[in-house]
Amino acid sequence: MPISATPTPPPPLSSSPSASSCKSPSPPARTKSASRFSNNPPVPPVELLQPFDREKIDPINTAGIPEIDWVSISGPLKPASPGDTPSRRRIFTCRPAANSDPIPCARQILSALARRAYRRPVTDTDIERLLTYFQHSQTANQTFDAGIENALAFILVNPQFLFRAESSGHLNDIELASRLSFFLWSSIPDDELLNLAAAGKLNEPPVLEKQIRRMLTDRRSDALIQNFFGQWLYLRNLKATSPDQQIFPDFDDNLRQAFLRETDLFTESIVREDRSVVDLLTANYTFLNERLAKHYGIPGVYGNQFRRVTLTDSARQGLLGQGSVLTVSSYANRTSPVLRGKWILMVNGCVYMIGSSKVISISR
Repeated sequence: MPISATPTPPPPLSSSPSASSCKSPSPPARTKSASRFSNNPPVPPVELLQPFDREKIDPINTAGIPEIDWVSISGPLKPASPGDTPSRRRIFTCRPAANSDPIPCARQILSALARRAYRRPVTDTDIERLLTYFQHSQTANQTFDAGIENALAFILVNPQFLFRAESSGHLNDIELASRLSFFLWSSIPDDELLNLAAAGKLNEPPVLEKQIRRMLTDRRSDALIQNFFGQWLYLRNLKATSPDQQIFPDFDDNLRQAFLRETDLFTESIVREDRSVVDLLTANYTFLNERLAKHYGIPGVYGNQFRRVTLTDSARQGLLGQGSVLTVSSYANRTSPVLRGKWILMVNGCVYMIGSSKVISISR
């Protein structure tokens, strides 16, 4: 049988009309296309690509309080003796000789402790009462140190140590020394101040001015910056203030502490440099580190160390341009003219210089 050059088509799969009517889909027509890329494609701003400045997102603890799980302290393990520490050397200014009367040495120690604790010269009655507690321990065959400890415990619970009692009317020199010391140092008067008060010379204007300047140059006057200005400017409220993290995502406790440090250094400079009180509102400088300068948009400041920076933006001058003051006088998600106005009226609506008619009007 000869082979046909034309192949015979295969039989249909089905003889049903529906099958015979099916047709294979035609391949899509091939078309030419071209793509064109813009010379200036839209890109997100750089700020969106940078991580937040805050350390972490903490939806539970947003008050800036350090988180500590637990702390364990052990020791001293099997101590042979109480040891020799600066605080013990300051208390035990003498030691009784072996087989000698311990009362003279105890009297010397307790007189010095009571004088500092009561913030006044002590009387014989004060010392005899303390020696009663010392001798009670000696009767119980306790050590010399235990006797001093027993008398010291009485001093620490004595109302004359716990409270500052002042007479009505004009302050005497002893009361003036305590008030001055607790205001400037938040602590008890030192020996020089007490000696002048006991001699009745502290109320003399030249002596008083000299002592105030001496106390302000002492590092213990840092307490004045932290306590007085912290209370007066309501900076203590900053610890419990947490701006809305959805609106201010870069805010964290590091920035909060930077706010406080800036105001502390600024107010300290006003006091220690004896500057005008008007500079609290108009000074053209502040103290910044890199984090705070970046927050304010001030270039050229690097590192964690705070340094004095001259301000070119008048809106940042003085207390009313500092983040600490602006934060405590605002809501968590927006500023508040009512809160800030109340803060200005209560703190420093106008600053009048004694002997001067200059008045600083506030319009920020």
